[in-house]
Amino acid sequence: MSEKGDIRALSFKAVNEIIKKARLMPGMLFVVGCSTSEVTGHAIGTDTNMDVAEEIYKGICDALIPNEIYLAAQCCEHLNRALVVERNVMREYRLEQVNAIPRPNHAGGAFATAAYQNMSDPVLVESLNASADAGIDIGQTLIGMHIHPVVVPVRISFDKIGNAVITCARRRPKYVGGERAVYDKELM
Repeated sequence: MSEKGDIRALSFKAVNEIIKKARLMPGMLFVVGCSTSEVTGHAIGTDTNMDVAEEIYKGICDALIPNEIYLAAQCCEHLNRALVVERNVMREYRLEQVNAIPRPNHAGGAFATAAYQNMSDPVLVESLNASADAGIDIGQTLIGMHIHPVVVPVRISFDKIGNAVITCARRRPKYVGGERAVYDKELM
């Protein structure tokens, strides 16, 4: 398998493991932050790579699409971590559209650009209003603000894609009721 094939396969495997461990269902929202620079062994924002972004995007979509889970692709800080989503997702989740188009090496980053170029009807939204159900952070790009509170880590069978450290997370409903409460173990 080529290095690109490895990156695509690992992206697919990571997202599939998260889908299972987070018990994601159709219609849920999955956020991805990705530094292709980190994947290729460079500091974040210093070596943007569209080929790597395309492979990661394809691997992630190969896992999300059959499960009917929506993708939100986080842009870099130069676009205030806006997100690329399909227009129907923007409408369904009542998100606020913003006017920008992500570009590699300028603003948005390679992964967000790949998402924008490959989605059928992409738009940029300002925020997910903390409505994502789970996600993966490839290269420490910071996605936690996009996931419903309470965000908890998801441990999968590996911790890197290429050279990038990955952090996986999901939402957990808030515990209420104090010491007398009994909690549903399936939601923990």
